[in-house]
Formats: sequence, structure tokens, C-alpha cells
Amino acid sequence: MSRSSIASPVAGHPRVRFLSDSDVERVLGWPEAIACLAAAYGAALDPAMVPPRVVARGKGVWLRALAAVSPSGRYMGAKLFGQGRKKQVSYLIALFDQESGALACLIDARHVTAARTAATSALAVDRLAPRAPLRVAVLGSGAEAQAHLDALATVRELRSVAIYSPTPASREGFAQRARARLHVECSAAASAEQAVAGADLVVAAARSRDETPILLGAWLAPGMTVVSIGSTLPEQREIDPEVVRRADLVVADAPEEVMHDTGDMIAARKAGIDCTGRLVSLADLVSGRSPGRRGPRDIVLYKSVGSALQDVAVAEMCLERAAAQGRGSELPAGLSIKVLK
Repeated sequence: MSRSSIASPVAGHPRVRFLSDSDVERVLGWPEAIACLAAAYGAALDPAMVPPRVVARGKGVWLRALAAVSPSGRYMGAKLFGQGRKKQVSYLIALFDQESGALACLIDARHVTAARTAATSALAVDRLAPRAPLRVAVLGSGAEAQAHLDALATVRELRSVAIYSPTPASREGFAQRARARLHVECSAAASAEQAVAGADLVVAAARSRDETPILLGAWLAPGMTVVSIGSTLPEQREIDPEVVRRADLVVADAPEEVMHDTGDMIAARKAGIDCTGRLVSLADLVSGRSPGRRGPRDIVLYKSVGSALQDVAVAEMCLERAAAQGRGSELPAGLSIKVLK
């Protein structure tokens, strides 16, 4: 029978560091985020290191938990985020040292969440899109849409950008800010279909309020790459079943969750669309186990629900950069440690 003892804090272990959202913004760069995600997805991963997410639900509320052990060998962690009845969401990441098991860092993860989603999309696009200047259509004008444009500009030259949001002032303002920030041609489109016409890459980064799909497969042209990030739960919709039917290849960051837990893929299955033979994981794509796009006229869909692997990989990078730069604050005490013998 094992014995245990309690120690607090761990001898020689530094106090817990806290990174605010502004700390994260100061240390998180797109090239570094994309590189650390490429390393994580390219590593040999035991499925037990990234178990399925857990969603607890109440009346008008939900709380999601994602956990992962980083393949770097340095940290393991979990992200908690929940939506209250006022439809507001907050995010927290806790990182634990793999060697000692001690809590190492708590992170306000709003910016981590937007950045890791966009950086992972950029990683997928870098493996899937033609190596040429891209004409990009963005459906959405919020933080996710802005982050995606910034991340994409890290891996590809952007030839032009067309933005659609149902609110004219939002799409015009987004186009002006993107034009000034990226120094490329940016225009506001009067409709989603108009934005998509002529694009090489379509980024769907905003669900409709009534969960009606915002991107229709009838608008797609041969050779397009589509990124869809807005449907992560069964009740959420972003793309119609025709997008899935027309895709020659479907790449998923978390295949099981994408197939069974997203409203878009549930709707496609109900429509009789089976993409099993066309579905590959992002890990297989990045590691080279899947060749990705097979021909220049293929329509390729990258479908994302988010993963704890992304959260932990980006969070540990932020922690290490913050520690090197002396950013963040130390909490007055760490957690008690139960030492197993």
C-alpha cells in the first residue's frame, strides 16, 4: 500500500506565475505560435495525451474542459471556459510541470484561444493552399476574423482580401483596419457570396445568430481552400452540407469531435453525406502521413473545433517567453503537493 505526504510549496520550485491577457499579447508572436503548433502536431502523440473534451451543461449555461500533455515533455495543462446566462465567456489555462507535478502557471486565456485557433488554421493553410499570393474571403469581422488574417499573412502573401459581415459599418471598419495593418487591397463585400467569388481561400469565422449556414457549397469553385472554425457544438452551424459534399479532402484538428460534435457535420450526415474516406487528421497532414491536396482543382476543407493540444502548446510557449522577459506576476503561494511514495 502506498503512503503519501503533503508538502507546500514544493521545495525549490518557483512560485506560480500568472499571465494576464495583456502579458500574453506582449509575448505571443505569430511565427512562434505557428512553429510551436507545427512541432506539437508533428510529434508522435499517444491519443491518451489529448483526451476528448468534456462539456458540462446547465439551464442556459455550459462549461467546457480540455486537457493535454504536451509532447515537448515540459508541461501538461487544462483549459476551462464557460458561458453564463448573460452569454459571456471567460477562459483560464492551468499549466503543470511534467517533472514535479506542481502548478507552474495560470493564464487568462482569451487571447491564447483566439491566437491558437488562428495559428492552427494558418498551419493547415500552409500545408494545403497553393504556394502563391492568395485572394482571401473572410466571413466575419470579429476578433477571430482579424486574428486569422494576421496569422495567414505570416505563412502566405495576401493578394487581396474581401470581407463580409451582415452589418455594413462592421465590414467597412474591418476592411479599413486590415488595409492599414496589412498593406494589401481590402474591400467590404455586400454579401457573403460576393466575398467568396474569385477567392482562393475562404475563412468562415462567424456563425449566424439563428445558426443558418453562412457559407454555401454552391459558391465554391475548384481549387478553393476553406477554413471553418465557427461550429464547435451540435447546435451550432456555419457551413451547409454541400460544402462537405464538394470537398475532395476534409482535414480536422480533432477528427472524432469534428465528425460527431459539430452541427455542420451532423447536418451533413443527416443529408446522407459520408466523408469518412476523405477525412484526415491535422496531425497526419503535418507529419506527412497524409499527402494533403492531391490536385490543383481539389476543394479542401479544414474544419476546426479547437484542441487542448493547441492551448497547451501555445500556453507553454507564452510562459517560457514571459519568464525570459520578466513578464507576468507571481502569486503569493502555490498549491499543496501530495507526494506519493
